[in-house]
Amino acid sequence: MPARPDPLLPRRRAIGEKIRVAREAAKLTQEEVANRIGLDRPSIVLIEAGTRNATINTLLRISDVIGVPLAELVR
Repeated sequence: MPARPDPLLPRRRAIGEKIRVAREAAKLTQEEVANRIGLDRPSIVLIEAGTRNATINTLLRISDVIGVPLAELVR
């Protein structure tokens, strides 16, 4: 039986792209963001790709570090 497509994947990818753009505008590497919020770099990679389902706590920490309100990232 084939796996059902994830209907939220496009939205997670859009949020991940906004995170990446804001992180780069803040001149931060994935490693720097990961270290500041207590995650490893591969986790940030997956969040930016939209393939990891980040918790609200993680998204709030990321938004604080990159200096962009969470509402802007999920809009």
